[in-house]
Amino acid sequence: MNIRLYDLAGADGRRFSPNCWRTRLALAHKGLGVEAVPTRFTDIASICGGGQKTVPVIEDGDRLIADSWAIADYLEETYPDRPLLFGGSAGRAFALFIQGWAVATLHPAIANLILLDVHDRLDPADQRYFRESRERSFDRTLEAVQAGRAERLPAFRKSLQPLRHVLAQQKWLGGDAPLYADYLAFGPLQWARVASDFALLEADDPVAVWFERCLDLHDGLGRRALPTAA
Repeated sequence: MNIRLYDLAGADGRRFSPNCWRTRLALAHKGLGVEAVPTRFTDIASICGGGQKTVPVIEDGDRLIADSWAIADYLEETYPDRPLLFGGSAGRAFALFIQGWAVATLHPAIANLILLDVHDRLDPADQRYFRESRERSFDRTLEAVQAGRAERLPAFRKSLQPLRHVLAQQKWLGGDAPLYADYLAFGPLQWARVASDFALLEADDPVAVWFERCLDLHDGLGRRALPTAA
């Protein structure tokens, strides 16, 4: 029986959540069958009878697991005979650092560049929720958040130097092969790719080269997120 994944979706069905992308790639890494359920922001509270506030959420038989990190831990512990997500305890510790950096630095930096674009991808009911909640969080309008992004882009690119330094020396954050650390950094960049036409990376950037490799993982799972993708 396939694992059911509740996966955030926009008005046209595009799956854009950075946290859901971590989980989609983790499930594919483990080679597990998945039934992805498109879920709007306004649907989250009704998942599995209610009580959920965020996605991703997975159902594995009679088990319900929420939060992308908790899901990764669950998959690693429940399916140890399948390819390892962390590559051992040291890899898990490294992934925890990457998650903290992504959440504290990468996610908000990208949000400041694409937040209005994300809003425009949503259903009308979700747009109202998204605007109200994000404007409350950022204490300004979505238009003001995104304004002047072209001038702020060089600073964002400079902030990726920790990734760039590693990826200039090795193919993956995980070393010789991708691990969950790669999926953690991939998620927010995929969020921008799916939800916005604003290009964040220069083509010759080692981060962009790595990102293209990530798009091709697991039979091109990430690349197929865009209807026009080859």
